[in-house]
Amino acid sequence: MSAFLLRRLLQSLLVLFVMSLLVFVGVYAIGNPVDILISPDANAAERAAIVRAFGLDQPLWQQYLLFLHNAAAGNLGRSFVYATPALGLIVERLPATLELAAAAMLLSVLPGIPLGLLAGLRPKSLAGRGIMLLSTLGFSLPTFWVGLLFIMVFAVTLGWLPAGGRGDTQLLFGVPFSFLTWDGLRHLLLPAANLALFNFALVIRLTRAGAQEALQQEYVRFARAKGLSGARIVLVHVLKNILIPIVTVVALQFGSLIAFSIVTETVFAWPGMGKLIIDSIRVLDRPVIVAYLLLSVLLFILINLVVDLLYSVLDPRVRLSKGD
Repeated sequence: MSAFLLRRLLQSLLVLFVMSLLVFVGVYAIGNPVDILISPDANAAERAAIVRAFGLDQPLWQQYLLFLHNAAAGNLGRSFVYATPALGLIVERLPATLELAAAAMLLSVLPGIPLGLLAGLRPKSLAGRGIMLLSTLGFSLPTFWVGLLFIMVFAVTLGWLPAGGRGDTQLLFGVPFSFLTWDGLRHLLLPAANLALFNFALVIRLTRAGAQEALQQEYVRFARAKGLSGARIVLVHVLKNILIPIVTVVALQFGSLIAFSIVTETVFAWPGMGKLIIDSIRVLDRPVIVAYLLLSVLLFILINLVVDLLYSVLDPRVRLSKGD
């Protein structure tokens, strides 16, 4: 286990280095934030002073080396707009995005797995066909359109739920969360449902396909021959053996929800990282963009590591040894 973790740590550092280079060059080589941040009425001396203050007068390779030096100390630069550490800005918005992503994943998995099992066990029934139609709609409908539809129906027409914002929050270990208050929970429901739609459809299809494949295996036929009940066969033999691919995809999709919840956060004015990165792109706030992308890469690396560790828990045949 220790050798596996050490090897993954070295691989992660290499991935972070390569991604930092690609992200830095891609972001810093495009556009000029000075044209956006400085007033058109500024004279040449004021413009040159701002360029020097941002460090944009140095060659790109020198800016990158300085970025690496600062990143090693946990400093990913200061925001051009807010004049505060870029990492601090993102960490401040991170709890809101994590809460939204976690709520969306719960809304995807909790109903998605039972519905997928039902569709797999009874594929030709009316319920099974209806579930697959629902999953098709989940794949097909664009997120921004569904979000606007949710607002029109549940916020404007019916008035059941608020149209945007985060609502009241309550501190838990010093971190504000919406789900701890009734008002915050009402604000969380619509954006979480909107963000969950695609993953809900994905979980249904994964579970259905896994269940249909598992039902054809010898261990299921043997369990039936032993006279085990249908519920025990499904819950113990079928569900347990299809969890690994589901866990893999769900974990990776959770990373995607965190990193790419931009559309949902924008539509519902949710104050998370997605809204911050949109605002930063508009004004070419390079340090915030780079910090956001690198933090997203780090999250995917950590999620992949957790998935590998879960493999050994869900499947005793998987061992994290030196040969893995």
